[in-house]
Amino acid sequence: MADTMISAFESSLDKTNLILKDIEAAYGWPKDRRNQSYAALRTVLHLLRDRLPVNESVEFAQQLPVLVRGIYFDGWNPSDVPIKLNRDDFLYEVRQGFPYDVDGGAERVTQVVLDTLRRHVTQGEWQDVKDTMPKDLAMFLP
Repeated sequence: MADTMISAFESSLDKTNLILKDIEAAYGWPKDRRNQSYAALRTVLHLLRDRLPVNESVEFAQQLPVLVRGIYFDGWNPSDVPIKLNRDDFLYEVRQGFPYDVDGGAERVTQVVLDTLRRHVTQGEWQDVKDTMPKDLAMFLP
């Protein structure tokens, strides 16, 4: 049993590192900028989570590695969602939550993280996420 738990944890850690490496690769960041890739992931995940209805948020989270799911749900208050955010509001909140100055600003950070997440969930689930977004924000999702 303990070996299974360690294996599951290691698998989740590997999958989480793959997501962070995908973000870093999109920017050309070295691994020593892992805090930036984590901050980008966390910021966009929280905004996406808070924009989704509770049921869709939970369904989406089920597709994430356990470690990323923990990041996703950290600080979540389901009674406060969904928060109505259009594309401009979403980008404003990314700028507030991501404290680094990077090429392309909040729009590029958001696009990189969303592109990365899209590759790590099923097409059907990603389409469900897009279907719950207002049109101007849904057009932003890959």
